[in-house]
Order: sequence, then structure tokens, then C-alpha cells
Amino acid sequence: MTMQGKTPDDAREGPMATPLGPTRLLIADDQEDVRSGFRLILGSQPDMTVVGEAADGVTAVDLARSLRPDLVLADIRMPGVDGLEVTRRLAGPGVPDPMRVLVVTTFDHDDYVRTALRDGACGFLLKRSGPGLLIEGVRAAIAGDVLISPQITVRLLQNLAPASPPAAVAPPPPSPLTAREQEIARLVAEGFTNAEIGEKLFITAGTAKTHIANVQAKLKVRNRVGIAAWTWENGLAGRAPRE
Repeated sequence: MTMQGKTPDDAREGPMATPLGPTRLLIADDQEDVRSGFRLILGSQPDMTVVGEAADGVTAVDLARSLRPDLVLADIRMPGVDGLEVTRRLAGPGVPDPMRVLVVTTFDHDDYVRTALRDGACGFLLKRSGPGLLIEGVRAAIAGDVLISPQITVRLLQNLAPASPPAAVAPPPPSPLTAREQEIARLVAEGFTNAEIGEKLFITAGTAKTHIANVQAKLKVRNRVGIAAWTWENGLAGRAPRE
């Protein structure tokens, strides 16, 4: 299978099925082994079911309009119509009845990310991010959230890091986070998963997840992207937390 890696604790959360039953998914990718791998990963979840597959963009659009799945997972580079155009046709501005589209691809070019999100994608994941993030991305999309692979988030947010301050500058305001929570936020901003954070801090992935939830609540952000943005904006990424 293309997706590799452990499934973190947050990928085994309770069901988030739609009111009418399990979340219905359409997988669009020109590689049969990728579609098979996604089908095994997502179909193993009690709250998800794969209702269709497409090997090209035109078929993906046609199937999406006929099957009306809850979410379309679209690769970018497909024959005929690519995943960005699929996203625009199904979720873009002006679409009378937009659908949810989650882009899952090998290619992480910034232009692809911006175009996909501008045209209505509800997330942008890399295939190498692992099955746990794939499952989490599907659940986030259904919940109305946007999830971006940590590797991409780190790169996009690095330009938010403040420049070197002038010689005389007011001290930064006290952080709303404890030293441990700042460390958690820094690791989130650097793209680590819950399992990896747990390994680095010698805690369980579940405990790391709890810390992240507390950080989100204190910072009043909706997801890991918000945590990463706050961390870069406050100059905490890449250095020890302040007391």
C-alpha cells in the first residue's frame, strides 16, 4: 500500500458517521494500488464506507455527481482532468451544490496547495503522511474542518516567523501556555504527529492528544494549523519554550 506508518490514537476515535449512516467516500486516483490501499484503510473504519472509485478526473466528477458521496478523495495528477480541476468543478466558487473534496497526493507544491484550498478543498494531505492522518483528514473534513499535512503546514507557516527584533523592543507578553504546552505547540509546528510527540516527550500518543486539545482551547484555535501559526507568529518554533 502507498500509505505507511502507525495509526495514531486520534485515528481510532469514536464514530463520526453522518446522521444517515457511515460517511460515504469516493476515491479518485489513477493508480489501482493506491485506490486499493485507501479502500482497505478507510473501509476498515466502522463509520466509513467506500461507495465508488475513479481512475481519471472525468469519471470522478461524473461519479461524484451521480453518487453524491459525503466526501471525494482526489489525487492531483490524473488523466483527462486533474484533481485541481475536479476540486473546482465539485467544490469551487459558483458551484450551486458544492461537495466536500479532500486532496490526497504525492505532490506538495505550494501552488497546488493554494489552488486547491482556494477552489474549495477541505484539506490537503500527502500520501506519505500515513493512514492515521488520512483517517483524521476524512473525519476533519466531515466535521467542517480543514486538515493540511504537517510537512506542508511547516513550510507554509515558516514565512510567518518574525524577523529579528530591533535592539530595543518591549518584552513579549506572557504566554497563555505552560512550558510543557509550549513544547507541545513547538512540536506541532514542526510537523510531528501525536505518536511522534509522545515518543519525544516520553508520554503516550493519547496524552499528547489531550495536551494538544488543551492548547487549542487556550489559544482559541480550531486545529493543528492554528497552533502552528500561533507558534511561528510568536517566535517559539525551533527554540526552547519560555517560562
